[in-house]
Amino acid sequence: MVRVLVSDSLSRGGLEILETAPGIEFDYKPGLSEEKLASVIAAYAGLVIRSGSRVTAKVIEAARKLRVIGRAGVGVDNVDVPAASRRGIVVMNTPTGNAVTTAEHALSLLFAVARKIGQADATMKQGRWEKRKLEGRELSGKTLGIIGLGNVGRIVADRAQGLRMHVIAFDPVVTAARAAELGIELVTLRDLLRRADAVTIHTPLTPETRNIVNDAAIEKMKKGVLLINTARGGVCDEEAVLRGLESGKVGGAGFDVFLQEPPGLTDLVRHPAVVATPHLGASTEEAQERVALEICEQVVAYLTTGTISNSINVPSVPGEMASVLGPYTMLARRLGQFIGAVEQVNAKTILVECGGEAAALPSGPIVNAALAGLLAAFFDSPVNEVNAPVLARDRGIEVRELRTPQAGAFASMLTITLTASDGQQTVVGGTLGSDRSPHLVRWGSCEMDASLAGPVLVMKNADRPGVIGTIGTILGENDINVSRMQMGLDTRAGEAASVWSLDSALTPEALTRIRCARDVGSAYGVVLT
Repeated sequence: MVRVLVSDSLSRGGLEILETAPGIEFDYKPGLSEEKLASVIAAYAGLVIRSGSRVTAKVIEAARKLRVIGRAGVGVDNVDVPAASRRGIVVMNTPTGNAVTTAEHALSLLFAVARKIGQADATMKQGRWEKRKLEGRELSGKTLGIIGLGNVGRIVADRAQGLRMHVIAFDPVVTAARAAELGIELVTLRDLLRRADAVTIHTPLTPETRNIVNDAAIEKMKKGVLLINTARGGVCDEEAVLRGLESGKVGGAGFDVFLQEPPGLTDLVRHPAVVATPHLGASTEEAQERVALEICEQVVAYLTTGTISNSINVPSVPGEMASVLGPYTMLARRLGQFIGAVEQVNAKTILVECGGEAAALPSGPIVNAALAGLLAAFFDSPVNEVNAPVLARDRGIEVRELRTPQAGAFASMLTITLTASDGQQTVVGGTLGSDRSPHLVRWGSCEMDASLAGPVLVMKNADRPGVIGTIGTILGENDINVSRMQMGLDTRAGEAASVWSLDSALTPEALTRIRCARDVGSAYGVVLT
């Protein structure tokens, strides 16, 4: 018999799946501390959790028999995924189980804000009849701007279309063709902010989306815009939203998530034009039952048949191929991270080309590693070789692979060509150094030999004297040491491209100064892992 531990509260339906599964025994022990979990986990092959259990490196180190961790829900912040991956433990979640519930909550907040339901309810409970002061707004015929077309965003779009709203959306990893299939007009973020009567956010919290709604964004919005956030605390600058409410630029807001939770009685929470709820997006009986059923079915399937569903970490590479494939998958992942960070384009097609020695290897892991690196910047949940192809396909991105026997001047070569919706192409190429470490050898028209490891400054600038000295001075003044710098020239464009290997990550202040420096066209701080 295979033993499974359930260490968080779970619906009866989920427990019944474990109870009736052939070959499975389970123990239901909700509320275990980290210490207690670590002390008992050695006996189990499967672990089912929600958000309460902390599956730390200490717990995983003690989990000698553990083969799978199943998270009933989306977030895996409470699981040390790298530690689990190193131990060959599959980590699963239920990425769609809460989607309908969260989408409905977003629309509930939109209705509540548009019709001032919170204010009306509060005044009625005070014995006041303020009908004239609480005139609301219709949603039918209005333009809804959706930031993020993942599972929740698409459901919001579908329901909003049923309300006869015109739906526009911004998502850098969804193609215009895919959006059109859903009846959605894909636009730039600037156009969305300018055109939308109401804006709802459904994007993960990443460095790119943190404070995506800030003072500058609000300034671009229509006067009286309605703003809804059921995504993540931190995607909105809460102080900027408060300023927008006080100025009248923002006509009302609905917040279910906050930078600090619980937020306390902040000025934003108590503002009369704000409807605030305590992170209720996934809190329905149906959603809790759904994620419990899904995760228990997934865990049972893996333990009894080896079937993997919704895995968010990388499965172990077969032993005989690990030493050969490992350096190439690392190179592919870091090339993907590089192009995803420095080329802000809406991808339509991604071509991964394996040349020379790499052409003789299984291309699937290499292609998937490149995809994982590229797409990781757009998601706050882990993106890896398992789920990257699904995420790309779901967003209408065509993935191609090509093998060529030649690799130019190199024994092996990996090349990623990203084609945007407008046909514009971006190319990066890399190879392995003598120590099998990943190196960037091509970026667009520039050739170079730059190490792809750790924190780097990536920059394009006019090919003029003094630029390198200026950047070096800025880095020095910010106590950032440069271990190596490689440059390539595009003589036809009069442009230089450079990759600066740093001993520590760029600070936001240093990056801002570099971007403002004379002759600098673009600059990015990237940490390649």
